[in-house]
Amino acid sequence: MVKFDPATTKGTETRQQIFEAALELFREQGFDATTMQQVAERAEVAKGAAYYYFPSKESIIQAYYERVQARQEEMCAPVFAEKKDLKTRLTIALVSKLDLAAEDRPVLGVVFRYTGEPDHPLSCLGEGTRAIRERSITVFTEALKAEKLPADLAMLLPVVLWALQMGLLVMLFYDTTAGQKKTRILAAGALELTLQLLKLAKLPVLKPVRTKVVGLMRGAELIG
Repeated sequence: MVKFDPATTKGTETRQQIFEAALELFREQGFDATTMQQVAERAEVAKGAAYYYFPSKESIIQAYYERVQARQEEMCAPVFAEKKDLKTRLTIALVSKLDLAAEDRPVLGVVFRYTGEPDHPLSCLGEGTRAIRERSITVFTEALKAEKLPADLAMLLPVVLWALQMGLLVMLFYDTTAGQKKTRILAAGALELTLQLLKLAKLPVLKPVRTKVVGLMRGAELIG
């Protein structure tokens, strides 16, 4: 029996080949219509090899989550290292994932399909995607590091911005305008509003409100 070793260079190349072939098919004909047999044929590998690296189509989507998140971090890192302007930092943090997902609108349907099934490994709010979700929130934490914020607000804001980004991704999925123009306009407007509200939220007089919100979010296990 042929052995497939993902630890080798050849194994890494084969896995990547299968992954890219699957994404091409998902974009062309959708997730549901694509079979693992078709993925293997497009990747020019045996069906057994496709199943060895990816036991299911869902496991390919999990790898897609990981790649998008890693690419977002790569896009944001140099901006965070060089730019001190909060608007610039938050813009790249918020918009970068929209840019990465723009060509994958057919895949986004799978991303949100299991939102109501928290036990499903692909649920964007479930345990199976917790690590990716935490990394995504950390991007906003890093974006805010250059800003002097009260501790409670520094804890709350990354989660709020992540939730905004998820909402924009849902809109991106349904947005059929050229270049998803409506979603982009909404993102820009939401960012401007966030920056204006942030000035108010930092005021000491609003500390009791922030404390209440922190308590609510902790109760819902949205923050630690």
